[in-house]
Amino acid sequence: KMAGSSVPWIGSAYLFLQSTCKTIALPSLYESSQKKPCVFKALKLALADSTGSVNGVDMLKVHCSHPHLIVQLRFCKRENCRRFLRSYREGALQKSLQSHLQLSLATTMVPLEMELKAGSEHLDKMLKDEDHCLECIYREKPDRLPDEEITELEERLKSLMLHQSANNNVAVKDCSSLKSPSLPYPPQGSSPPLQVTFIFQGQQFDNRTITPDDHQKFAKFVSKKWKQVGRSLQRSCRALRDPAIDNLALEYDREGLYEQAYQMLLRFIQSEGKKATIARLIAALEENSLISLAEELLGLHSNEDCS
Repeated sequence: KMAGSSVPWIGSAYLFLQSTCKTIALPSLYESSQKKPCVFKALKLALADSTGSVNGVDMLKVHCSHPHLIVQLRFCKRENCRRFLRSYREGALQKSLQSHLQLSLATTMVPLEMELKAGSEHLDKMLKDEDHCLECIYREKPDRLPDEEITELEERLKSLMLHQSANNNVAVKDCSSLKSPSLPYPPQGSSPPLQVTFIFQGQQFDNRTITPDDHQKFAKFVSKKWKQVGRSLQRSCRALRDPAIDNLALEYDREGLYEQAYQMLLRFIQSEGKKATIARLIAALEENSLISLAEELLGLHSNEDCS
C-alpha cells in the first residue's frame, strides 16, 4: 500500500527541540515577535540541509510547550523522509540547526537535545530500522495545512532571501538578515521555476502561495470544471498525474463537487509545497476560461457569480 503508484507518499512526525543552556529557552525566543523570524529561519534552513531541498519537508505548525519547541513536520516523498532520518540519526541535523541558530540569533552555540515522534512511537529508539521509522511516519497523516503563522513566516523569509540576493554586497544588520545559505528552489519533477511576480490582465501580482481562503473559494466556485483545472495543473504536478484525478472523483463522489475540487487542490498543495503558487492556479483557470474565478482569487471584484 505504501508504494501505491497513484497515491503520493505523505507522512507526519513531531520534532521536539530543547536547549540545554539555562540562559536560552527556545519557546520563549519563538514567542518573541522580534526573535521568532530568526528561530524560524534557522529551522527552515536546517530542515532544507537535512533533505537537500527547501521543499523536502514542510513545517505545518510550531508549538511552544516549555521547555520544548515542537515542530510538526510533513513529508511528501519517501526519499525526502529517508534523507531526513539519516541526517537526524547521524547528528547532521542537530549540528546544522545549532549552527543556523547561532548565526540567526547572533549568539553563542546553542546546545540542543532532540527527540522525534510519530504518533505514540518514539522514533529515537528505532532509528537503525529505517524502514520501520518510515512506516511509522507514513501511518501518521498530517491533520492540517500549514498554519497561517507559518505561511506568513515563509513569505517573510522568501522576501528576505530575494532582497539579500538583490543586495548581496550590502551589509544587513537585522538579526533575521544575517548571512546564511540562500534557499534554493530546485525544480521538482517538471515544476516550473518559482516566479516572484506574474501578469494577469495587464496587471502585476505577487506570486504568493495559495492561502486557505483561496482554497475554499476555488472549491466553492469552480464547480464541474475542477477536473479540467486539475488536468491543466497535472502537466507540472506529478501527484495529479493519471489516474489521480479520476480516483479523486470516485472517492469523493458522494460528497459532491465542492469536496472533489477541495481534495484535488489539497493534493496539489501538499505535493508541491512552496511551489503551489497562485500564479500556477491562475494560469490553469485562464486556460479553462474561468476568468471570473481568477479575478475573485486576486481580489479584482466582489463575487457575484464565479462559475
